[in-house]
Amino acid sequence: MDTNNHHRTGRHTRILLCSVFGPYAQDDAFGSRAVNPMELYQNQVTRLQGAFSLRMFHRSFGLMMIQANIQAPCTLLDFPSQDRLTEEIREHDYDVIGISAILPNIDKVKRMCELIRLYRPQAQIVVGGHIAGKDDIRRRIDADHIVKGDGIRWFRKFLGEDEEAPIRHPAALSGFGGRILGIDLDGKPGDTAAILIPSVGCPMGCNFCSTSALFGGKGHFLNFYQTGDELFQVMTDIEAELQVRSFFVLDENFLLHRKRALRLLELMEAHDKDWALYVFSSARVLNSYTMDQLNGLGVSFVWMGLEGQASAYDKLASIDTKDLVAKLQTNGIRVLGSSIIGLENHTPEHMDGVIDYAVRHDTVFHQFMLYTPLPGTPLYEEHRRQGTLYDEGEVPLADTHGQSRFNYRHAHISRGREEFFLLEAFRRDFDINGPSLARMIRVMLNGWLCHKNNPDRRIRRRITWETAPLRTTYAGAVWAMRAWYRGRDESMAAKMDRLLDDLCRSFGWKTKILASLIGPYAYWLLKREDRRLASGWSYEPTCVYEKNAAARALENKDPVPAGFTAPQKAHLAPRVIPAS
Repeated sequence: MDTNNHHRTGRHTRILLCSVFGPYAQDDAFGSRAVNPMELYQNQVTRLQGAFSLRMFHRSFGLMMIQANIQAPCTLLDFPSQDRLTEEIREHDYDVIGISAILPNIDKVKRMCELIRLYRPQAQIVVGGHIAGKDDIRRRIDADHIVKGDGIRWFRKFLGEDEEAPIRHPAALSGFGGRILGIDLDGKPGDTAAILIPSVGCPMGCNFCSTSALFGGKGHFLNFYQTGDELFQVMTDIEAELQVRSFFVLDENFLLHRKRALRLLELMEAHDKDWALYVFSSARVLNSYTMDQLNGLGVSFVWMGLEGQASAYDKLASIDTKDLVAKLQTNGIRVLGSSIIGLENHTPEHMDGVIDYAVRHDTVFHQFMLYTPLPGTPLYEEHRRQGTLYDEGEVPLADTHGQSRFNYRHAHISRGREEFFLLEAFRRDFDINGPSLARMIRVMLNGWLCHKNNPDRRIRRRITWETAPLRTTYAGAVWAMRAWYRGRDESMAAKMDRLLDDLCRSFGWKTKILASLIGPYAYWLLKREDRRLASGWSYEPTCVYEKNAAARALENKDPVPAGFTAPQKAHLAPRVIPAS
């Protein structure tokens, strides 16, 4: 972590925090790539599912956490264009400008530093995020401070504030701009989960994990909230402010902190909370909980590393992941499995088996990533020692994102073949298991059938409100998917037909009628979305502009540009723009 002295103006320091500028889903001179959009699911999970792909944007939560936890006037500019960024720094006086980025965006960060030096030469530039793991980053960009790790503590110390003050959690939704089948998902309050960040880092310390490396590596992590009592209070406050009942828990291995999780369960039971939690967890930790405990905690979605058959990671030791996934999904817990393409033991001759092993899990979602050594990780150091890293002339940093090319010489897979295997994994998962939306509906129906009569009334209530769309809109979506596959893939059409029959059998004649009414319109939207995508349309997030209380107090002196003000809990619609 950078340990520079306090800023001379302390709590009166005017701060701008900013994510890198767009556009993002287009090839450009600053490192944007069409294959690396600012969308987690479309980028890494539902990449080849076309109009069936889940489209969604996520805020820069690290910057939001910093803004919420300093007393100095702080403005946040999320997803700006280069012109919008230039306008902000030209028209408003800032003492400190902070930028958060990942490594592929290094050229954008370099450009942003140049613009700041041009328009605000007196401002100090602070750069953090995963980009800070690159050991020569100070030579590559013109920044005053590089912050690796805890940005909240760094800023508090820099501003002369109390580093040990309790962490204030912003009330914010986990995503915005949700879209699938050409249907906008932004709906009434409570439809989107709130974000919840109990901890950062992961003590499991997998050799490829840049997040673990960023916060100290194996054996290290940072808890913002040590106890279940603290976490329960934060969740209660967010529930009241945002009117939500679900939380996306952005914590690398939330259930690993067992004492905190089980205390949270006790408090949920004592206060009759029917919350739903969407969590990350390793298989071994997940398997250490009973199904009653998971259901009691409201665990409805799990992002779990499967990595690959015969992988040597401790978190998978002695766990049959296919059995675990089947058990979870039978109980209505949707699983997003994460698999790696290009592990050390992967050879071209065995890749069919590697992909088939992953696909046979039949998870609701499946992330596929290339085995990529990123600066700061043990895997990167291993390849550096071996001399197998490509230089940037061969593989630019803009392409080091795990969805296109290896940035090193693989022992078995020849250069250029890796993307073929990656795309084959996405393609085979989609062709065999069908759209993730249909898989999700099937697993949610499993949950209803399994727990509609659960003796715990909290679980019954949660299952009821979570599965309510199965009776209406989701039934219509299955009708549309069945219509899509007729004449294209009769086997998949039959699968959709069975799913629709099961929904109607479970929920009765009203669902059957609603499916036939909603379905044709959903099918029309699906076809329109397919045509849009075929014509080259891309999806970009809307710029979000926010000020904390101290910054708002200065608004009369420094007016907010018209049309850019957004509340702290902004849930803004994205822009759909044609690709250039």
